[in-house]
Amino acid sequence: MQQQGVECDFSSSDSWVILSPIEQSIKRKIEAVGTPLKDWDIQINYGIKTGFNDAFIINTEKREEILSNCQTDEERSHTAELIRPILRGRDIKRYGYEWADKYLIATFPSRHYDIEQYPAVKQYLLSFGKERLEQTGKTYTINGEKVKARKKTNNKWFETQDSINYWEDFNKPKIVWGEISDRSKFAYESIGTFVPEATTFLMAGKHLPYLLCILNSPMSEWFFSKVGTTTGVGTVRWKKFTIQELIIPIVSPVDEQFFEEQVQNYIDHSIDTQSFTSSVNKRIYSIVGLSDEEISFAENYYPTML
Repeated sequence: MQQQGVECDFSSSDSWVILSPIEQSIKRKIEAVGTPLKDWDIQINYGIKTGFNDAFIINTEKREEILSNCQTDEERSHTAELIRPILRGRDIKRYGYEWADKYLIATFPSRHYDIEQYPAVKQYLLSFGKERLEQTGKTYTINGEKVKARKKTNNKWFETQDSINYWEDFNKPKIVWGEISDRSKFAYESIGTFVPEATTFLMAGKHLPYLLCILNSPMSEWFFSKVGTTTGVGTVRWKKFTIQELIIPIVSPVDEQFFEEQVQNYIDHSIDTQSFTSSVNKRIYSIVGLSDEEISFAENYYPTML
């Protein structure tokens, strides 16, 4: 006990964590130059909960089938706009994503869609049975079998389960990440096309290229291991209420431009992954003022944590 003991200052009512001397040093340096993520003019929201993924999440073949059943070019056009590509937690990697050719029928209640304007979508959804799609929480008996409707809400049978008042953020550049992962895996969706699914979160707002780099850095990964929660089976829960409490170092306009350029070069494939991560992490360490020993500790900590 004496060999492993450390001195900690519990002089305030703030939350605390027991850290080794080198960890205390890293934490102090981050806190000296940073502020919580929640104060960075960003918005974090949950991905889409449909209540019945088998009906609302479809593949490319089903999307084409629905579009081929449209009777007019106008119907086909606005139906195509309604069916959005979706990202699931398993699709998201560090800095990027691998889309699995999955789509969402994005009938968000907050958009107040008239299903009669989408007859091909209506026909497809009704193939699952209206009773199954209703949001009443009721149980029906159909042909001798019990059918459970979706949980009770005020939404209509053809709408997704959640209202999604923040739907406009789906059309903006955003950072997306899965709720459960073994490592930090924040991806930048720069074109505002994809809709995140229920196992993910999205972040919209300002400073996104820089925030992408800092959230994926070994330093922040170590920091989150001290304030986040685990699943107990070797993975971490990257939830909104803990992510937004991460202390993010404040950067100068020159530094922020550097991160924007580096991220854009990475998106354009004009820089390889190793060179990109080495460059942005080195800049982050310099901003925080980490010593070589502290850098080595942060970069080698996480592989032994799980």
